[in-house]
Formats: sequence, structure tokens, C-alpha cells
Amino acid sequence: MKTKVQALMRKESFFPSWLGVFINPFYFARLGLANAMKCYSKSLNGRLLDVGCGTKPYKSLFVVDEYVGLDIASESSRKRGIADYFYDGNIFPFPAQEFDAVLCNQVLEHVFNPNEFLGEISRVMKPGAKMVLTVPFIWDEHEQPYDYARYSSFGLKALLERNGFRILKQEKLGADVSTLFQLTNAYLYKITEQWNKYIRLLFTLFVMGLVNLTGLVARYIFPKNPDLFLDHVVLVEKTT
Repeated sequence: MKTKVQALMRKESFFPSWLGVFINPFYFARLGLANAMKCYSKSLNGRLLDVGCGTKPYKSLFVVDEYVGLDIASESSRKRGIADYFYDGNIFPFPAQEFDAVLCNQVLEHVFNPNEFLGEISRVMKPGAKMVLTVPFIWDEHEQPYDYARYSSFGLKALLERNGFRILKQEKLGADVSTLFQLTNAYLYKITEQWNKYIRLLFTLFVMGLVNLTGLVARYIFPKNPDLFLDHVVLVEKTT
């Protein structure tokens, strides 16, 4: 029973359904990323490298020949035992032109030296290989103190092009009023971290759930705003 509940909670965390409206404080952010991954995963094939793979939450969406997870070498990542390879934060443990595709999901904001990082990604990609990259535009500081940057659409495009990538598609996730409701829940989640877990659960169900519900309704009332959004998702191709 416990295992089934844990599996359900994990699913609702990354692929929120109607249930996630009530139990996932990050409902709008995770729904946007899940829908983007379902769409963009179709563009990648062959041997894929998931850079900063974490728990590989979207692995099931990618129909590829091989799915290789790479994570920063740390006590927590080694303890998880999910990554296939680890690296020191500088050099990937692979020869040049090794991969047909790359996924880099919510990682770039944690990179202090983005040019070197993207250069290393490019090095292990074959000519013409494609990458799906997501990165937040508006979000609270997280995984502190390793949270270094936020990118505008123009800054992200320039950074990728400067490092030898051609933009095939660039999209803004959550470019509507739901962003305000998501940020409200992110705030509420943060200030309740030290609460009793049962009280916090009730607060999540009845308060954060209501915020999510209100946000869903508001989406159909208020117009979109392309200048205020949660995340970027970009599909690029290696050109050099």
C-alpha cells in the first residue's frame, strides 16, 4: 500500500492530473513541463544523454536507442543511484561526438559557467544532433546555494547561438495568469516548510488546492501575457 501511494505521489509530482490540483503545490509549473516533454520528446532519437538527470522523471516519454543519465558527483546523487555516470562539474566522462540527442531539464540555472557547460554539451553531441533544454524564467531560489541565473528569451537565444546551436523552436511556458497563482503557491509552500506534516497536508489540500482551482478558472478569463511566464523550453540543433 505504501509503495503504491509513493508511486502515485511521484506521478502526480511530475505528471499532475486532476488529483494534482489538490496535492501538488507546483501544479502549473509541472503541468507545463510535462506537456512540453510529451511534445518535444518526439524530436529526439538515437543515443540520448540526460544532463543533470536527477531522478530521470521524464525518461518514459523518450523512445530512443539508449537513455544515459549524467549527474553532478555529490553524496546525494550517488545515494540516489539513478544516474548512469557522474561528472566533476567541468568535464563530461565521454569522448567527443558520442550522442545523437541531449536533454537538459531545469539545470542551466544551476551552472555558474554556462559557456563552458554548453561547450561541453556540444563536444559530446554529434554534428546535427538535437537538444531539448528547459530553464526557469521566474522562480524562487532553489537548491541553494547552487542557483546562479535566470534567463530572458533573448539572453537564452544569444547564449545558445554563441555556443554553436541553432534554434529550431523556442517556447514560453505558463505565459498567462496561472503564473501568478503558481508563484502564490510557491510562496505558501516555502513558508509552511516547518509546519507539522499533517497540518501542512490539510493546508495543501484546502488552501493551495483552492489557489490551483482559481488559477485554472482564471486562465479562461484573463488574456495571455507573453512577457511574464514560468519557464523556457528550447529545441536546438548543433551546428559546429
